[in-house]
Amino acid sequence: MGKYFGTDGVRGIAGADLTCELAMKLGRGVAAVLTDGTGRKPRILIGKDTRQSGDMLEAALTAGLCSVGADVETLGVLPTPAVAYLVTKYKADAGVVISASHNPMEFNGIKVFASTGYKLPDEVEGRIEAHIDNDCKDIPLATGAEVGQISFRSDGLRDYVDHLYEAINGDLSGLNICIDCANGAAAAVAQKLFPRLGARCSFLGVTPDGRNINDGVGSTHLEKLEKEVVEGGYDCGIAFDGDADRCLACDEQGREIDGDKIIALLAMMMKQKGRLDADTAVVTVMSNLGFVKFMERQGIRTEKTAVGDRYVLENMRENGYAIGGEQSGHVILLHHATTGDGELTAGKLLKLLAESGKKMSELNGIYAQFPQVLINVEANAAQKAAYKEDEVLAGFIENEQQKLMGMGRVLVRVSGTEPKIRVMVEGEDLEEIQACAQRIVERIGRRILNK
Repeated sequence: MGKYFGTDGVRGIAGADLTCELAMKLGRGVAAVLTDGTGRKPRILIGKDTRQSGDMLEAALTAGLCSVGADVETLGVLPTPAVAYLVTKYKADAGVVISASHNPMEFNGIKVFASTGYKLPDEVEGRIEAHIDNDCKDIPLATGAEVGQISFRSDGLRDYVDHLYEAINGDLSGLNICIDCANGAAAAVAQKLFPRLGARCSFLGVTPDGRNINDGVGSTHLEKLEKEVVEGGYDCGIAFDGDADRCLACDEQGREIDGDKIIALLAMMMKQKGRLDADTAVVTVMSNLGFVKFMERQGIRTEKTAVGDRYVLENMRENGYAIGGEQSGHVILLHHATTGDGELTAGKLLKLLAESGKKMSELNGIYAQFPQVLINVEANAAQKAAYKEDEVLAGFIENEQQKLMGMGRVLVRVSGTEPKIRVMVEGEDLEEIQACAQRIVERIGRRILNK
């Protein structure tokens, strides 16, 4: 991770960590780096989720872009994958999304896509950060007719829905679905897309007010959806996060279907249709051991990367793989998208359900998951840095791994998007892994958090 860019853009509490001043500098840096040597006036697209701070940060970011001569086309509220798609369709020089994804509303973030629709590589982010650290003093400011102009594109929503409809290419007639849009960017798209595909739909989380994004709804709070699905007799439930780049689901019995299960189901379908390039799926080290063993039995290889959809995507692009993702619901379908797309993923999963003639609970039961315990430890930047350098703590964690005797695993990592250290323990014995996770959390508390 860079100084400002984490695993998924620049993140922080809007107005405190992610200030207007930083957003303006970021805009100047982005315009300078992404159009360096092109010899033409750059065009930058901007989309955002429904957070109250989005307008403030968009104004500052736009000012920064225009001040060095970039023209800005604002798209309004759209999912992150919509901007990634539209930047290529509209042949723009870059696309920017103002969103903190699944985080609470007080957070916000700025993600940047290159003209290819892919997130920026580390080297490019490093050049932008260098400009920010220099207060952008080396970037000439535009004057007169060279100052950038701002316009609004109203066709983004329509063009993105058309793209998803064609990519999914399915008939969902006969399905009765409950869809939770997290009071975020998915709402407008989902209400147009899924009925158009033929499904009978009811919606939750489609009344954003700037403050209720991800608040008790969406992919990080499945309880409401699960209850609604059971009580309403739906065939399944679908949940997106605030910027709709991830998707989770539940079956008709209200049981969760996580990203591992979704990837397994879609990969099997792709293999059957000859669309699973190299018979391989890319996942992260967080993926369940039950998933890995199941995929082996299906003749599907799994490659593991560090946590973060950018690392999954890098592996997919380097090796020519078609599907990858994370347990949290980021699923990348590289035949159709350059980033994780929750609504595309949901459409493909629902198409599979419709074509299978089975109940979603049958699909959900394809393999048994190993028990996992995940504990998030609150930690600021200094505490996260101290954890990385603590050799005694590293030795303690390694010892805990050895105690599992090859029947489980321990993974402790610093979050790239939140002020947390994540402790995950997985194994066959739930009581044993719970105790293991608690011992690690307590030791982190004593050594790093002074508890």
